[in-house]
Amino acid sequence: MNAVWEKFCADLLDVGKILHDDIVPQDPLTQAEGVRYLSRLVRYATINCVEYTDPRWPSLTSAPNPNMRTKIGADNPDNIYLRANISGRHTYRVTGTRGTIPLLTFGSRVNRYHIDGTMLQTGDLHAHDVEVDEHGRFSFIASVDRPAEGAWLPLAPDSNLISVRQTYQDRPSEIPAELSIECLDPDGEFAPLTPEQMSERLTAAIGMVRGTANTFLEWSRRFRPRANEIVDWGQESFQKAGGDPTIFYLHGYWKLAEDEAWVIETEVPDCEYFNFVLQNFWVESLDFHRTNIYLNNHTAKLNDDGTLTIVVAAKDQGHGNWINTDGHREGTFALRWIKADSHPIPTSKVVKVRGAGR
Repeated sequence: MNAVWEKFCADLLDVGKILHDDIVPQDPLTQAEGVRYLSRLVRYATINCVEYTDPRWPSLTSAPNPNMRTKIGADNPDNIYLRANISGRHTYRVTGTRGTIPLLTFGSRVNRYHIDGTMLQTGDLHAHDVEVDEHGRFSFIASVDRPAEGAWLPLAPDSNLISVRQTYQDRPSEIPAELSIECLDPDGEFAPLTPEQMSERLTAAIGMVRGTANTFLEWSRRFRPRANEIVDWGQESFQKAGGDPTIFYLHGYWKLAEDEAWVIETEVPDCEYFNFVLQNFWVESLDFHRTNIYLNNHTAKLNDDGTLTIVVAAKDQGHGNWINTDGHREGTFALRWIKADSHPIPTSKVVKVRGAGR
């Protein structure tokens, strides 16, 4: 038998103990989604820890895309997430075509998900700070030292990741940016893969699965005692998990009986974007490809006074802005205000509803 593979399988079995943590609901749906979640994390971790690992030849990959269906840590259904493994030892050029997606941001990070489930910010760059030519092309440098001219994404010496967020508002009518990355100063020769390197990569992948699963399990543990409340928990822990510094996050937990609805009322600030997303226990968005489990500033219908009412329920109650629980009785949620002039905290209440069970 191959010792590297055996250790990987044994480590995977150990990570699976999370399914029986005291906080985890033991109903069939949550457990089935938990197994699927772990399989998704394995897919994500092996792509990013086994493949595309050499910072001298980086590539922008997108595991959380419609085909891969990897969902991590309150994924935004409106986002295209990209990432590249890099090193602060090197200098990089990112090149692309801008497209028409409204929000495009780049960040450099110290990714520690494989160690302790955190992601430290070391630099940020927004598309509006990058010059775009008449053909829609742009480029910028990512490095520790500022270049003599042009746009710059700062790296720290220990930066090991560049992350990209593209955020749709009206997906059918908007065109995403097309991006590529190259290392400008690769050093050393390519060396064939060794068993020792493969063992290190699989160990890092297991660390990423474990760190990611534990991070967001603790989010659910933290939120669940205050189900159906919307609370400002402070932004530090969300930023430590890799959040965008321009986003104000409101995360929490929801729990409803079949004959109940959760009614959310909020003022809407002047902002570039907002959305509300319903998620499962594992902090994954529900199936937005199939049904309405989220809304944003383009799809939401505001009240006459400019406020917003959202109704979370198993069945449409006819009040507009209905969010479908999609067979779930409990889970998590996320509300984002992006580049907002204020950060209102919504009020909410649970009410009895008509038509339950039909």
